[in-house]
Amino acid sequence: MDLNLRGRHALVCGASQGIGRAAAVELAELGADVTLLARSAERLASLADSLPRTHAAQRHAWRSVDMLDTDALKAQASGIVEASPVHILINNTGGPPGGPIHSAAAAAFEETFRQHVLAAHALVQTVLPGMRDSAYGRVVNVISTSVKEPIPGLGVSNTVRAAMAAWAKTMAGELAVDGITVNNVLPGYTRTGRLDGLLSVQAQKTGRSEQELAQEMAASVPARRFGEPGEVAAVIAFLCTPAAAYVNGVSIAVDGGRTKALS
Repeated sequence: MDLNLRGRHALVCGASQGIGRAAAVELAELGADVTLLARSAERLASLADSLPRTHAAQRHAWRSVDMLDTDALKAQASGIVEASPVHILINNTGGPPGGPIHSAAAAAFEETFRQHVLAAHALVQTVLPGMRDSAYGRVVNVISTSVKEPIPGLGVSNTVRAAMAAWAKTMAGELAVDGITVNNVLPGYTRTGRLDGLLSVQAQKTGRSEQELAQEMAASVPARRFGEPGEVAAVIAFLCTPAAAYVNGVSIAVDGGRTKALS
């Protein structure tokens, strides 16, 4: 199985923590040059210094930017591809606050759409020429199992994540002829800051302890536990390899079997 990413350049969004950070490590271990993208310059600089280096020519870098600032994002991405064409793009960014959809403000939808769909679109448009020239491209979007089964209490997130999945499916059909694949990874309950935040909000609303709520959530998973960021990252990394060249336009749940939908 060809998992070698030596000579490939990966741009990983949301790389300062959680699943993004774990994905950056996995891609570096497979030999890719990795550029980290997130808001926290301090965290990114530290991670870039500590990423695996499997061969002498391997180089890692970082850029600090807010995914909500589309113009700044485009400028940073342009600088990245000018230095080195990007072959792998990991679209990954945090989800919006929870809440019912009927009371969500229009601004919440607009902001989340910009942070996810418009940011991903701007990045793909920027890296696409280099992918086409190389006849090799991998776009992996880290979304949510809500694209298969909407999650109660996450109205804005459910809506925009579904839009992201539709965007990706359309893009996959257009770019496959160029040797470029577009896929989605759907994490379930994963030990990240996002999960901690959701548990904290629920604890405040219900008066129950975070530990009790966490145990209840884990019990709803057939595996009876939360996932680890590295387990999601392993699937992301595989989709970026030559071995996954014929996997395109799919949404893969990495959730311990919690999602009940067949497709």
